[in-house]
Amino acid sequence: MTNPQQPSPNDRSDADDVEQHTCPKCDAQPGSPCRSRGGAVASAYHTRRFTLVPRLKKALRVPTPADCGPGRPWRPGTPPPAPIDTDLPSADIRIGYARCSTLGQELDSQLDALSKHGIPRDKIFSEKISTRVRVRPRFEEALRTAREVKAHAPHCRVIFTVYEMKRLGRDAAELTALADHLTAHGLILEMLAGPLPGIYDPTGPGKLLFAFFAAMAETERENIRESTLEGLDTAARKGKHGGRPPVITDDMLHTVLRRRAFGESVEQIQPDLIIPTGKRKGQNPSVASIYRALAEHAKRAAYPEAVEQAHADFAALQVGEVPGPRPPQPDRASL
Repeated sequence: MTNPQQPSPNDRSDADDVEQHTCPKCDAQPGSPCRSRGGAVASAYHTRRFTLVPRLKKALRVPTPADCGPGRPWRPGTPPPAPIDTDLPSADIRIGYARCSTLGQELDSQLDALSKHGIPRDKIFSEKISTRVRVRPRFEEALRTAREVKAHAPHCRVIFTVYEMKRLGRDAAELTALADHLTAHGLILEMLAGPLPGIYDPTGPGKLLFAFFAAMAETERENIRESTLEGLDTAARKGKHGGRPPVITDDMLHTVLRRRAFGESVEQIQPDLIIPTGKRKGQNPSVASIYRALAEHAKRAAYPEAVEQAHADFAALQVGEVPGPRPPQPDRASL
């Protein structure tokens, strides 16, 4: 009788057959050994997994091969290539993805290009989100759909299509990891425009070119970011600050100050003020907004030199200079 603790001569072929399946217990994907609760490579495959192999249904234990490193930290392996059924005709199934960074940009040109390439609209996933956001819901859904299609139609070529490389991202490491992920799951990456149009070839010079242009995309993003920051800094030094327009304009503040001088309260003045611009155009400002504007006005009136010095110090720090000494401020008690 064979000791079940000792590996039999056909352990390697047993492991090959077992790893064709996903483990129902630890969710190890095809091509990977089972993992323990502690996150290490399990010493043996889980029973619910190896019983998926008909000839191993009555086995008591199927040990993990030594070259998988039982007991070492678990890492996913490479999925085995899907078997090719020569009796079934091959076909191409495309999953499209379109993305732009801001709500103000449009996706129509990308969607039209993907549609003209033969991708149905219900197979195109689109979203408006920055590449700096690591979790992109529609992108993750597109990848999941592509993997599911490949699992149900292994004889077909499943092609993940985007308009150009930077629609996927602008981080070189992220783009390279994505390309490896697609290749490991039997998916094909295709780009319609940009520096690498056509099907991406993960072997030979194709991989080198992809890595090169991925690095170029990351450099382009950093250049855009630096140019934006420089423009904002230049505008700030000129007194132009981005963001929403102020709710209380100078004219409105002047009206409030004049009417308060005649004894009216802020609550009496507030219904007569109308916001001229912005999302709340045509509405009345809140009482709190009026009080904040009055507080800022009082602060500027009490310490005009201090406010000017603070702005000058901030501008100096932005250009890397050391702020100069401040003039002596008046004593609060003397005001």
